[in-house]
Amino acid sequence: MKDILRQMPPVHEIQRDERFEQLIMEHGVDAGIVTQTIQKVLGDIRQKILNGEWEGPVPGNTSFTQNLFKRASQLLEKQQDYTLKRVINGTGTILHTNLGRARLSDRAVQHVVQTAQHYSNLEYNLERGERGSRHTHAEELLKKITGAEAAMVVNNNAAAVFLILKALAEKKEVIVSRGQLVEIGGSFRISSIMEESGAELVEVGTTNKTHKSDYEQNINENTAMILKVHTSNFKILGFTETVETEELAEIAQRHEGVVFYEDLGSGALYDFQKHGIGDEPVISKVLKKGADIVSFSGDKLLGGPQAGLIAGRKDLIEILKKHQLARVLRVDKMTLAAIEGTLADYARGESGIRNIPSIRDLLATPEYIKRRAEKFIEYLEGSWSPYRVRVLEGTSQVGGGTMPDVELPTFLIGLSHPKWNASALARKLRLEASPAVIVRIQQEEVHIDLRTVKEEEEKLVVEALKAFCSQ
Repeated sequence: MKDILRQMPPVHEIQRDERFEQLIMEHGVDAGIVTQTIQKVLGDIRQKILNGEWEGPVPGNTSFTQNLFKRASQLLEKQQDYTLKRVINGTGTILHTNLGRARLSDRAVQHVVQTAQHYSNLEYNLERGERGSRHTHAEELLKKITGAEAAMVVNNNAAAVFLILKALAEKKEVIVSRGQLVEIGGSFRISSIMEESGAELVEVGTTNKTHKSDYEQNINENTAMILKVHTSNFKILGFTETVETEELAEIAQRHEGVVFYEDLGSGALYDFQKHGIGDEPVISKVLKKGADIVSFSGDKLLGGPQAGLIAGRKDLIEILKKHQLARVLRVDKMTLAAIEGTLADYARGESGIRNIPSIRDLLATPEYIKRRAEKFIEYLEGSWSPYRVRVLEGTSQVGGGTMPDVELPTFLIGLSHPKWNASALARKLRLEASPAVIVRIQQEEVHIDLRTVKEEEEKLVVEALKAFCSQ
C-alpha cells in the first residue's frame, strides 16, 4: 500500500500538465480553485486506497492521471452548480408550493430583468429630484385594479396580517370567528400571529356557526377591529353559518374607531366564478362591500411573486407605511418589478390577464389539453419506442392552499416501461432529465398533466424519455 501511495503524483507536477490549464479555461475559475479541487480529489483517492475501497486506475500510469482530471472536472462542475434549479411541472398542480407556486408572465420577467440590470428610481422621486419612497411603486396599479384609496406591498401575506394587527390593534381587542382561526401554512396560525402582534384575540361563535349578534355583543371601548379570514385552504360543509362582508362592514361603521379588516389569503383579482371555477371573492368586490382594509398573497391566484399586498382606506395605509415594521417587512426592487409587471397585465384587461401563466393554466380547457397530449404521444412514438402510452381522463388541482374543493377536468398522458416500474421511471425523469421533470404516479403508471407544462417544454420531456431508451 505504501508503494501505491508513493506513486501518487505531487500537486506541483499536476499543475504543469496542460489539462490543468484546460480546467481553468473550461470552468472559468482561477488556478487557486483548481489547485484546491485537485488536492481534494487526491485526498479522497488516498483515503479510499487506505480503506481498500479504490477501484480506479493504479497511481503512476497515464490512466490514473486522466481519471484524476476527470474527477476534478466533475467536482468543479458540481461546486459551481446552482441548488435552485428549473424543473418542468408535469403534475397538473398549478400553484405547486414545492415547485415555486406561480410562474411569472413575460411582462413581469422583462421588468424584473430591466430593473435588476440597471439603476432605478426605487427610492427616488424623478419629478422632484429628491428621495422618494418604494411604497409608491405598484400602488397606482393596485388602486386602479382594486378601487382602493391606497395600497402597499410587503414580503408575504403572513407579514401583511402581522403588520396590520400590530399597527392598528396592538394592546386592543380584535374580534374573529372561531371558524376562521386558520393555519395559513408551515404552522403559521392566525391566533399565533395575533398573539405575536400584541393584539388581544376575542373569539366569537363556534367552529361551524357564527351569527351577527356574536360580533355585536362583544364590541366594547377596547375593540379595535373586526377580522374576517377567508378560509381559502379548507371548506366547512353541512350545518354552517357565517356573517357576510356587508354585514360586518355595517357593524364596524356603527362603532367609531372600529376597523373592519378582511384577510383574503389567495388574492383573486380576476373573477374565476364566471368560468364556473371556485368561489373565491374578488378583491375589488370585497372593498366595494365595505371592507376598510384587505390583505392577500401575490404568488397564488394573483399569479405574481411571493408578496403580501394590502389595499384599503388611505388613512389606514398611511399608518402602516410609517410603522417601524414596514421597513422590516419591505420587499426588494426585483419583487416590486415583478408585482408591477403582473399588475400591468391585469390593467390591460382580459387579453393581458391571459398572459399570466397561472390564470392561463387555470382556464385551459380539457379539449385543448387532450389535443396536446395526443400530439405528445405522436412525437414520442415517431421512432421506435418501448413505452406503453395512453391518454386518459383525470383532474388537475389549483394548489397552494387555494380552492381546495376545485378539481379541473383534464387529460393525462399515462406512461409505463417494460424495464422500469413507475417509481424508477419517475426517478429517472427527476434526476437524469435536464431540466428535471416532476410527475405523478398512480396505479403503477407515470402520469403527466400538460396543463402545467409549457408547449416548448414538451419536446424536452420527449427527448428525455427517448434518451432513456438507449440505456
